[in-house]
Amino acid sequence: MGRLTVHLTDAPFPYDLIAEANVTIFKVEARYKGDSMEGDENTEDDGNSFIVLMEEERDFNLLSLTNGITETLADIDVPAGSYDLIRIYVKGVNVVLKDESKYDLKVPSGEQTGIKVFIKPSIVVSGELSSDLLLDFDVGRSFIPKGNIKNISGINGFNFKPVIKASNLSFAGTLTGLVSTMMEGEIIGLENATVSVFETGTTVDPIMTAPTDENGNYTVMGLNAGSYDVMVELEGYESQIVEEVTIVAGNKIIQDFDLVPVP
Repeated sequence: MGRLTVHLTDAPFPYDLIAEANVTIFKVEARYKGDSMEGDENTEDDGNSFIVLMEEERDFNLLSLTNGITETLADIDVPAGSYDLIRIYVKGVNVVLKDESKYDLKVPSGEQTGIKVFIKPSIVVSGELSSDLLLDFDVGRSFIPKGNIKNISGINGFNFKPVIKASNLSFAGTLTGLVSTMMEGEIIGLENATVSVFETGTTVDPIMTAPTDENGNYTVMGLNAGSYDVMVELEGYESQIVEEVTIVAGNKIIQDFDLVPVP
């Protein structure tokens, strides 16, 4: 037996009109592959190969899980070997706007068959050791607003299309830093700047994004070891990009940004 710990976090939600993005998770399972290192997405799920990691109702406001904040979903002894797929069973999904209006969302299959999240590479649990898996619930891509999102009165509902990324923390690192500007000789942290992480050589579709907090700090967790281009954008400031930022597994990499106001 070995120890498997599963953490939950949120890829930041970009809409400042939202107060809460809530979900109830009532069961989490992992597919056991034994000595096999990689799974086959095309094979039928073998119900006997799934091990229950957690089975209790827990409520989460995903907007509270940003900038390195996580919640532990499961921390349990499991048979040693590799695991390549997580199934997350959810219900009670809703969005609360800042004017306190609330929208209950339909859950496509998540309550009956679970949301499937593949782990690449598979996470390996070794005897008497601990392994960590991070589930990044991308709120911005999972909760799709309907209507005019420029103001609260224009929003008339949401569609729920869950997007969850699984990161094997044995192969992943963390990117963190400060986004600031110089004002009257003083360094001022910038709130609500968007930090986007891209595959090296492209700035078309970000792998992950993060907002800066009220002090200008940001954190992006669960980045596989490798090289990335990182861009920062904030209205009223010139965008800035740093190329080939190297992420090292198990390490925290610091990358600060100094933005210049648009003339």
